[in-house]
Amino acid sequence: MAVCDFDMIFRFVVVGWEGIAHDSRVLTETIRNPQHNFPMPPSEKYYLVDAAYTHTQGFMAPYRNVRYWLSDFRSGGKAVGKEEIFNQCHARLRNVIERAFGVVKARFPILKRMAPYSFTTQTKIVMTCFSIHNFLRQISVADRLFSEYDNEVELESDNANQNQNSTTSSFFAASDQEFMQQFRNQIANELFQVFS
Repeated sequence: MAVCDFDMIFRFVVVGWEGIAHDSRVLTETIRNPQHNFPMPPSEKYYLVDAAYTHTQGFMAPYRNVRYWLSDFRSGGKAVGKEEIFNQCHARLRNVIERAFGVVKARFPILKRMAPYSFTTQTKIVMTCFSIHNFLRQISVADRLFSEYDNEVELESDNANQNQNSTTSSFFAASDQEFMQQFRNQIANELFQVFS
């Protein structure tokens, strides 16, 4: 699991989760484990997350069951209504994580098919790849991959991740989820006024 900023620099990466797990479960376990030192956003800030995560304080997810993927807007026409407009803006902003992962995977093919090293060595390889990526990005090297991924890339629709894990959403307080729903509605209303 990773957090990146709008400059495609990874600000937090956690590796070492063996097997298959729902994205929101990985996040919940990362937050619960003080050894990870997960950087929760300040109260007035939030992370943009996809629909696989709980929409709660500090985590802004898109509206469910509303067009979201950029390809849907390209092929299906202009966003209509406040929820679609919000989702389109959300997808465009969140696209930076897809681009950042695209650069890392293109630069380090070992991440696509990890060699049979020990689990500890594998986690060190992953962290090293992210560290080198950040170093290259921060020193502003003229780089073919960064140039190639400067524009939006297609987000992969993963319908399996659209269903939220109920045990994960119970980890977050209902009042925090209600607050973020109202906050998202406020943003959607303001975007609707601007773009309609």
